[in-house]
Amino acid sequence: MLKIGILGVGHLGKIHLRLLQQIPDYQVVGFYDPDDANAQVAVEQFGVKRFDSIKALLAAVNVVDIVSPTIAHYECAVAAVTLGKHVFIEKPFTSSLQEAEQLITLIEEIGVKAQIGHVERFNPAFLAAQDKLASLQPLFIETHRLAQFNPRGNDVSVVLDLMIHDLDIILNLVQAPVKNISANGVAAISKSSDIANARIEFINGCVANITASRLSLKNMRKTRIFQQDAYVSIDFLNKKTEVIQISEQKDKDKYLQALELPSKTEGENKFMVFDFPKVTPVNAIEMELQLFAKSILQNTPEVVSMYDGYNAMKLAYQIMEVIEQQSQVTING
Repeated sequence: MLKIGILGVGHLGKIHLRLLQQIPDYQVVGFYDPDDANAQVAVEQFGVKRFDSIKALLAAVNVVDIVSPTIAHYECAVAAVTLGKHVFIEKPFTSSLQEAEQLITLIEEIGVKAQIGHVERFNPAFLAAQDKLASLQPLFIETHRLAQFNPRGNDVSVVLDLMIHDLDIILNLVQAPVKNISANGVAAISKSSDIANARIEFINGCVANITASRLSLKNMRKTRIFQQDAYVSIDFLNKKTEVIQISEQKDKDKYLQALELPSKTEGENKFMVFDFPKVTPVNAIEMELQLFAKSILQNTPEVVSMYDGYNAMKLAYQIMEVIEQQSQVTING
């Protein structure tokens, strides 16, 4: 069993704390949070020990769950990794690319496990599409991540707050270097962009069009993936997945619906087939924490590695730079 401590028990930290108590591979030793109000609620609600310093907590655990404000991620992670503790770090990885690079170097030198909390990788709708996505070669990806206004998280651009989820998903799907970025954004309420759109071109020809907003009247988290003979729609919010493929066979056992298409060649039949993969309910945060424990205990690769976290963050910063310039940037190398 892994002895784990939590750094930060704000809104998300309390969720992590509750779920960690339910996972057999973890023993929750306690937490550190300098905020007395947060700490008091956590002690009363979960019956866990509040440590009076990060140093004291680290001495009592072998795994640390870092759910502190982003600005503290680097300091907390360095303290933990230096003492040989495995670290789970909520996204974004750190508050700057330089910090992320330095932390990756330290983690590699010490040889501990590190996983980044990109929770949408474990969304039931995304998991349901894995068999289809494994064989896809996307040509065009369109995402919309729209949220109603919430004062929490507005200290950073909507690109780092919301869009970064989709950037991680897209990089995971495309598996190719970025060639070109076009982007624009509007700071309507906050000091940084509250609404942003980015068009990303990859060297393999795939194009992604990404929209994120935290000033919408309704919530939406949808991704649509297109290739020459297939279309996949993933509704991360409502947990639904749809797949449309072009096939030469009408397999009624496999597909719920099939629509015959006009053919350009006489005697050749094509069908547009509709598939709705079964979405199995899971708690995404619980699943990512469970898999992190598995990677430590079985010494297997982390599902979302520190490199994944860094790459999504790097792309987010490139987009923010383009927005600041309100121009277009071609990526060299």
